[in-house]
Amino acid sequence: MTIARGSGVSVWRQIQQELADEITRGAIKPGHQLPTEDTLATRFAVNRHTLRRAVAALRDAGLVRIEQGRGTFVEEDVVPYVIGRRTRFSENVASLKRQPGGRLIRAVERPADAAIASALKVRRDRPVITLSILREVDDRPLAFATHHFPANRFAGIDALFRQTKSLTAALARMGVADYFRRSTRVTTRLPTADEARLLQQPANTPVLVTENINVDNEGTTIDYTIVVYAGQRVELVVDT
Repeated sequence: MTIARGSGVSVWRQIQQELADEITRGAIKPGHQLPTEDTLATRFAVNRHTLRRAVAALRDAGLVRIEQGRGTFVEEDVVPYVIGRRTRFSENVASLKRQPGGRLIRAVERPADAAIASALKVRRDRPVITLSILREVDDRPLAFATHHFPANRFAGIDALFRQTKSLTAALARMGVADYFRRSTRVTTRLPTADEARLLQQPANTPVLVTENINVDNEGTTIDYTIVVYAGQRVELVVDT
């Protein structure tokens, strides 16, 4: 784009309109960072003050957010994530015509602490298998889920998840034909450094946290999960 000086439209407004057009047609995608001030100032042949005025106008229009010390990012579409009796990540995301993804970050077997034992209704120190899964939408991290399963019933679920890329499919292979959400507790807090890194969000931006208990057809608890959602990218919709 060549700035039309003397056109009757201020230079900063022309820059704002050009960047806004790039954002709305997807040339700069949601969640992606705008080029640096120096890069944009060189591109448009303007000083940084003029550029900052254009970026401030983009921010005021709700198209970008400015993160101190990190840069300027295109605002992201908020994912309406439905929580109901049958809550399935892939089904939720696919219903929005978007691409779900899940990546196993770690799998460990360990003794149940007091909170996990209480949720799973097992004795404290009984072995549980913990799967930590990064959930993605259109290749962008949305949530970091930590699932706890009784080890005596679900030994090998980590290998099955690696094969199927689906907890529902892995559980089906282990004899759980269907499962249901018994309870969900929602809280908010700041992320840990590890959570902020995985979710690709600032450490000073709050996350939404759900604490979930799932049961099988017989009402037996099979899964206790804590899910940390990128707070600016999701809204939780309770299906009653």
